[in-house]
Amino acid sequence: MANPLECVDTLTFDVFGTVLDLTGSLVPPIRAFLEGRDTDVDAETLWADWRARQRVDQYQDALLMAGHCGYQESCRRAFVYCLQAGGVPYTDAEVAEFMRCYQDLAPFDDAVRGLHRLRRSGRYRLVALSNGEPEFLEHLASNRIRFEFDAIISVQEGGAFKPHPGVYRAAARILESEPNRIMMVAAHSFDIMGARASGYRGAFVNRYALPFEETPYLPDLVVDDFSELGDRLLGA
Repeated sequence: MANPLECVDTLTFDVFGTVLDLTGSLVPPIRAFLEGRDTDVDAETLWADWRARQRVDQYQDALLMAGHCGYQESCRRAFVYCLQAGGVPYTDAEVAEFMRCYQDLAPFDDAVRGLHRLRRSGRYRLVALSNGEPEFLEHLASNRIRFEFDAIISVQEGGAFKPHPGVYRAAARILESEPNRIMMVAAHSFDIMGARASGYRGAFVNRYALPFEETPYLPDLVVDDFSELGDRLLGA
């Protein structure tokens, strides 16, 4: 039986949480935001609740067919929801100032090394496929990840947040590729499931030591980080 990965010539990468270290980047500013406020909520708990709420907010938009409101706006709405749920006092101006921390997100070291290793191999097109807005993604790629992707595709092209199938179909159309020639690389199982259901191959970077859902849309590869991803894809 032929190896289904042999025809893959394009890798699409999730950005937030796969290439960029959200926890390491956002917990310190959350801690600074909470300092001096009348609350028992700690930064780690608020971050865990916030991250979970972001996904709920984005899934709701997709289910309601509300379109892509913007990644940063969905993050802001989720942050405000968690502040209200935790009884944390805030003002709109304070939240607006806090959200500037998203401009300074830092990448995982292994992701940067892995992207450059894959680039040197010359074997794949390397594409960012992300929930972020186009201009925001360009900023992050140029100034934070400091890597020149072959293409940067925002889910705005599909009109919904991942894992809506329209996102993966739009990306395949933009890349002028058959879906089975594309492999989605993500640290979130929902992203792999959405891509696999749309005909892509999938590599699950299990950074967070989480189980994969029971689903027929399983990843082709499961790796711990980008170093192992490179070993598996390049035959090291």
